[in-house]
Amino acid sequence: MTQRQIIREAWRLAKPYWAGEEKGVAWGLLLAVIGLNLSNVYISVRMNEWNKAFYNAFQNFSTPELFREFGVFCVLVIFAISISVYAVYLNQMLYLRWRRWLTRKHLAAWLDQRAYYQLQLLSETDNPDQRISEDIGQFTAYLMSLSVGLISSLASFSSFMAILWGLSGAAVIPLGSLGIVRIPGFLVWAALLYAGIGTWITVRIGRPLVALNYDRQRYEADFRFSLVRLRENAERVAIYGGEQVELGVFNRRYQSIFENFWRIMKRQRVLGWFTSGYSQVAPIFPMVLIAPHYFAKTITLGGLMQVVNAFTNVHSSLSFIISSYPDIAALQAVTERLSNFDKRLLAIREQIDLQPQILIRRPDMSGGVAVRDLDVDLPSDTALLRGVSFAVGPGQALLITGPAGAGKSTLLRTITGLWPFCRGEVELGTGSILFVPQSPYVPLGTLGATLLYPSDEASGVPAARLRAVLEEVGLGALEKELHRDQNWSGRLSVGEQQRLAFARILLAEPAIVLLDEATSALDSRAESQLYSLLRSAPWRPTVLSTSHRTTLRRFHDKVLDLAAFGPSPIESAERSEQFTMLTLAESSLQKPGEAVLQR
Repeated sequence: MTQRQIIREAWRLAKPYWAGEEKGVAWGLLLAVIGLNLSNVYISVRMNEWNKAFYNAFQNFSTPELFREFGVFCVLVIFAISISVYAVYLNQMLYLRWRRWLTRKHLAAWLDQRAYYQLQLLSETDNPDQRISEDIGQFTAYLMSLSVGLISSLASFSSFMAILWGLSGAAVIPLGSLGIVRIPGFLVWAALLYAGIGTWITVRIGRPLVALNYDRQRYEADFRFSLVRLRENAERVAIYGGEQVELGVFNRRYQSIFENFWRIMKRQRVLGWFTSGYSQVAPIFPMVLIAPHYFAKTITLGGLMQVVNAFTNVHSSLSFIISSYPDIAALQAVTERLSNFDKRLLAIREQIDLQPQILIRRPDMSGGVAVRDLDVDLPSDTALLRGVSFAVGPGQALLITGPAGAGKSTLLRTITGLWPFCRGEVELGTGSILFVPQSPYVPLGTLGATLLYPSDEASGVPAARLRAVLEEVGLGALEKELHRDQNWSGRLSVGEQQRLAFARILLAEPAIVLLDEATSALDSRAESQLYSLLRSAPWRPTVLSTSHRTTLRRFHDKVLDLAAFGPSPIESAERSEQFTMLTLAESSLQKPGEAVLQR
């Protein structure tokens, strides 16, 4: 991004807060912070006047005058300390509120309409968690600091430029036979020239730091992500003995951090050579310029120190970019990262809102499911399924089969609206829908909260009911640990997690249940136990299952083989015939052996 684009994007990201529901408090805090910083500028002006009187007391060998000025100094310092403390406090308060607002806004946008899932499918944004947890904090901190600092620098420059102009007088430059040239306020022009050249050189040297800081955040996040993956998959890695492979991944990702930081170090070394030299020369530069006036005894020692102090303040104000360039470079990098993330969220939301690819209706079917002319693609636009049509009545069960990669799991995701690469119509009956993947999600928290997820733990379900359900699904040994808070995904085996998922079904009582290989880690006896519980449930849910196992057919009324709906063209009548051929006669859970295939 160019400098102008960075400024425009920073304003676009920041503007909603200052025009939103918290604008009253936000503007009040900002004006208070600016007011306190301007008060600090006023204190600096008074300190400039104090400099003259204090050093004149030394020149005049006046002890009473010296002690009087020391008293003035103490008063000014007390005010300066108080103003600085409250300026920092209110600045932090504003930062905290602004960051909270931005974080909530981006969290809501990330979760809205499952945008987080779309981002993962498209793999277009790296480490969105870092954008929210770190980039927002850095964006608000840098923007607050630099904005308030710029205002203070402008106020300081305006105040001390007037003082310096009056103190510096005119520089007389003899031009021989051409006469002389008088330059009024020559110290002001000297400060402008000195700071201007320094700023130009600093920007030229430090410009590569923007891209380097951008990459640094990405490399750090990638390295941290790889470490978290090992922690979450510790058992699998240990079983495979993949420690050396994981170590190789860690070393490669850390090497990127090392090389990037090495480049930052070298660039900052060059920048440091210049900025350090620039800062060292700055205090001496005005003394050299004003020395002829002092030696000519046209100004006192106090006047000399006042000029030096005024020049230093003007120079510091004009050198704001030089002293703040590392923060400016970091702000540019974090603004670009946050802007890209924000734009991707907006693009996904607009795509979902303006270009729906699948029509999902919720007529009063009391829990049934109907799919008509459904086409499903992969993210690469490769055809996966074509012309899928079927209907499952309320309380019935459909088993979806097919070879690996046929699209069984993707079809279930499409029915729920998760999969965006599709066309067609889906009708879902009234009532709630619960999707159970092969690897159920186990959140952090107590076992009770895990059972009720995604409902609130305080939803009013009695503990006795939770214990009874645990017993029904074969997890009775855990009934005494309902209130234990721990990482249950690490504690429970995959099979136990799948039993836990069925316990959620029994507690939630959804009208429609979608099971994606939901018993793949269980033996046939446990599988039969869980499906028997589900099919005999008093609320009679509609069930759609995917599985490779033929043992599940007796728990379903119909079977749909996706091999008939691959990307190769098949007439819709032929597809319907193939589905009808696999329709099972009404089955009885009490007599599972009587279920037969019919045409």
